[in-house]
Amino acid sequence: MAQVIVRNLDDRVVRALKARAALHGRALEQELREILTRASELSPEERLGLVDRIRAMAPRPSTDSVDLIREDRDSR
Repeated sequence: MAQVIVRNLDDRVVRALKARAALHGRALEQELREILTRASELSPEERLGLVDRIRAMAPRPSTDSVDLIREDRDSR
């Protein structure tokens, strides 16, 4: 598994995260894992945006498939 180090966190943030972990009955590290896991999940809108970006990268055929099939049949 990978490790991530986050430097220069404000003390208030760390205290709040520790309080949140205690509220959920978890260690700080467990709480941070849970928060990061949930934050890494894409929303439906983000997924669609990613699909659109991938589609935009794919080359578009310049010829209709009907024309390609006809051309192949005519060549026989």
